[in-house]
Amino acid sequence: CIWDSATGVQLQQLNGHSSVITSVAFSPDGNYIVSGSWDNSVRVWNSATGVELQQLNGHTDGVTSVAFSPDGNYIVSGSFDKSVRVWNSATGVELQQLNGHTNIVTSVAFSPDGNYIVSGSRDNSVRVWNSATGVELQQLNGHTDAVTSVAFSLDGNYIVSGSFDKS
Repeated sequence: CIWDSATGVQLQQLNGHSSVITSVAFSPDGNYIVSGSWDNSVRVWNSATGVELQQLNGHTDGVTSVAFSPDGNYIVSGSFDKSVRVWNSATGVELQQLNGHTNIVTSVAFSPDGNYIVSGSRDNSVRVWNSATGVELQQLNGHTDAVTSVAFSLDGNYIVSGSFDKS
């Protein structure tokens, strides 16, 4: 659903997924919304009308996390299928499949400059990828249980992660 933050009025309802929606995000310009679902799909919506514009298929299991790149040209998604995927947001074409995690990918995010992707997983790791090439640059191992959330700082100099290990 899309809500007016000032009045609390529901403006739109996004109907189309056939299972639980696990993650949503606005495009940087606010014109689009991306959603991920346990129905294995990523969908792109017009935020003004609520009309579904694209269905991005490629994941073989439920989608857990989605995000737009800072320029709005790309979407990243993580899934129960242990992959991170990068999509062209205008065409819906899958550009890259980033493999390396050995368990469910729980969280994904772009760096503020769009050059990197960070992903967290139930394999207890945080991984950093080059967003243009898909090459894994770093595997950060410090958690003793599943990583549940990842994010870059606004200046891109830091990555923060949360975990079932309470850290």
